[in-house]
Amino acid sequence: MIGVDVGGTFTDVVAIEGGEIRTIKVATEARTEEGVIAGAREAGVENATVFNHASTHGLNAVITRKLPKIAFLTTLGHRDILDAGRTWRPAEALTDAHWRRPYGDAARPLVARYLRRGIRERITADGGILIPLDEDQARAELEVLRRCEVEGVAICLINSYVSAHHEERLRDLVHEVLGPVPCSISSEVSPLAKEFARSSTTVIDVFMRIIYDGYTSRLDAGLRAEGFTGQLNYANCAAQLVSADIAVEHPYEIVFAGPAAGTMASAYFGSLIDTPNLLCADVGGTSCDISLVTDGAPSVDTTFELEHDLIVNALSNEIVSIGAGGGSLVTVSPAGELLVGPGSAGSVPGPACYGRGGTQPTTTDTMLLMGIIDPDGFAGGRMQLDPDLARRAFQDLDSPLSFDQRVNYAFRVGVNNVAEGLFNVAVKHGIDPRDYSLLAFGAAGPMLLPATLGLVHAKEVVVPPHPGLFSALGLVSSDQVYGDSRSAYTILEPGAAESIEKVYAQMEDRLKQRFGDRGGDAKFVRTFDALLMGQSWETPFVTIPDGPITADTVHQMIANFHDVYQQRTGNRFEALPVQGVTYRVEAVFPAAKVEYPKLPARDSGGPESSRELEIRYLTDEPLVALEYQRVDLRAGDELAGPAVVREPLSTTFVPPGHHLTVGTYGELHIRLGGTP
Repeated sequence: MIGVDVGGTFTDVVAIEGGEIRTIKVATEARTEEGVIAGAREAGVENATVFNHASTHGLNAVITRKLPKIAFLTTLGHRDILDAGRTWRPAEALTDAHWRRPYGDAARPLVARYLRRGIRERITADGGILIPLDEDQARAELEVLRRCEVEGVAICLINSYVSAHHEERLRDLVHEVLGPVPCSISSEVSPLAKEFARSSTTVIDVFMRIIYDGYTSRLDAGLRAEGFTGQLNYANCAAQLVSADIAVEHPYEIVFAGPAAGTMASAYFGSLIDTPNLLCADVGGTSCDISLVTDGAPSVDTTFELEHDLIVNALSNEIVSIGAGGGSLVTVSPAGELLVGPGSAGSVPGPACYGRGGTQPTTTDTMLLMGIIDPDGFAGGRMQLDPDLARRAFQDLDSPLSFDQRVNYAFRVGVNNVAEGLFNVAVKHGIDPRDYSLLAFGAAGPMLLPATLGLVHAKEVVVPPHPGLFSALGLVSSDQVYGDSRSAYTILEPGAAESIEKVYAQMEDRLKQRFGDRGGDAKFVRTFDALLMGQSWETPFVTIPDGPITADTVHQMIANFHDVYQQRTGNRFEALPVQGVTYRVEAVFPAAKVEYPKLPARDSGGPESSRELEIRYLTDEPLVALEYQRVDLRAGDELAGPAVVREPLSTTFVPPGHHLTVGTYGELHIRLGGTP
């Protein structure tokens, strides 16, 4: 098995063969598939039966607006729905008269207003036709788009989730006038209530269709040329695997796959070490992606945001990103305050110590000057870092602080930024961090997370095997899952059993037809989203008993809703009617997963250090720390901080007053104070 996580700077490759885990990191090329194929070649892709792929390729295209020109068709009078959004503001912009949403017409619209056209038609909320589709007017609008040379079309008509007739006919007209351009209709992409989220999801689907259709063809051809004969899978936004040919039918579902894979890897590894409650922190070069695993299950949302208020209707692992990583810039505010992030040096020019033209100090420069990063062993020894350039970058800061203070504060502010992000996630979900372990991964996670223990007050920090490529391991730790969902506002009462059963039967039949003979191997999981009558927002993922939907099943659905509602809000209103909104089904095909080898215990004695290090700027006087090679550690080994544990693609820093114990699978358990 091979798993590949494509980032903006590096492409991480994990190969599993004969129980052995091999990791490879290669540079991400401008033509993304070239870096993937290069990593696959090095991993021996000709021997693989499965190739699982996650990428931020589409996400980066949206963020940078390097997007194809597409059009948006909607009901006449509603073409500004993409500009209005939900009209929500972030907390920091509530009193800012100059704030504009990032995708609005006044900023960087996804679809320019002249390419958003209104079509004369109207479907009612119950599926009736109030105004028939005006085909002559539609053709006239499409002639305008033809002259504008659009590359794709997104269609989202009002109430089309109830009746798709007008959208389907309008798609036929698009192909008549514009030819075989990619065209997505919301009744197929996201047949759910709430118009803006359905519109934005359909627009993103068209973008991803254009981006990934060609990419998938080139990637598949390149892998086959290298001798690969197995199954190519994509990971979706919940890090569930979907075969590539099916994934490109609804490519909006794979736009945010990379970060989600780390959460799935965390949940799977947590189950192996009997640690079901995890606060996960993936600290890379630019950001720290924080997620939550409770009772062994990731926190999953029904939607996610690509940017503030830019909604995509797809199941996704809930991830909060903050600007804290190895490339976070150290700057000085106009008030003289030392800041770390959210700006990043990226890969070009990169941190000052890279020697690629960067002049501003970063967290990587900080760790290098402190003696935590080895200048000769960075990125598995593929890069040589220059401490003199890092020193010069800190010296050039316009700050009254002494040099020692600059480096010390840069470390502490960076650690506090990560700790604040972790604590905010804990508060949002109402959890006690003392009941959770921090799982530290990403190249910079093991360096920063142990120092947050005294601030977050979690039980411990756990550093898994191969932390620098841990997200890629999530791609070989997941099942194949195919889902479908439908919105149908229904008061839950015994008489509704037949209509609800019909909705589920249609979705399951559609999935079974797609898989043919394989359909019998799938496990179907049903859930639904519902609300109390009069509410605007649903409570998601309420479970449904197995078997046909009967009157007794509906009673159980109502009871399950009240249980979940009470768990989430602390309130229970059994006297109020419950209204089902969205019905969801998933077909789960169990897949082979990575097996982490158990680490043998040491026969006698303790671990031997490879050398002594000097940790500078952390305290008034330098500290003597012992350096260990992770490959030399054995299960049950214990280390006292300060210490540094090195491996090819990551470094773990054990601060003073902390203790480290090596676990059964080679994971590092770091606790604050006392003997572990």
